Amino acid sequence: MAHADLNFEQRVRRLAHKHRRMSTGIVHRMGSDGLVTAHARRRMPSFPLRGLLVLFGAAFLFKAFLFAALGGSIYQERVALLQSGSIVEQGGAWVMQADPATVWFAAQLNSLMM
Repeated sequence: MAHADLNFEQRVRRLAHKHRRMSTGIVHRMGSDGLVTAHARRRMPSFPLRGLLVLFGAAFLFKAFLFAALGGSIYQERVALLQSGSIVEQGGAWVMQADPATVWFAAQLNSLMM
């Protein structure tokens, strides 16, 4: 009798697990014998593209704001100081170097601040 209870508990646990997996979606598949069965939809990990774009946009705005607030010469001096540092600081200098879009956006910020 105890063996039957254990078998029943295992079946209930397996069904509960299957039910949780199927709550995200169901895909129906037809087997080679013609029987249609329901399977849980596979969840593929989604890449947070929107969050990554927001992060890059915020970093760009920060870089343009620094360029506008410090001025071109002081900003270039600080980037040059970063270039003479460790490998991480050199990577930061490469990211923070003034490109034409940063200079243009900083000019737009300067016109708004004055």
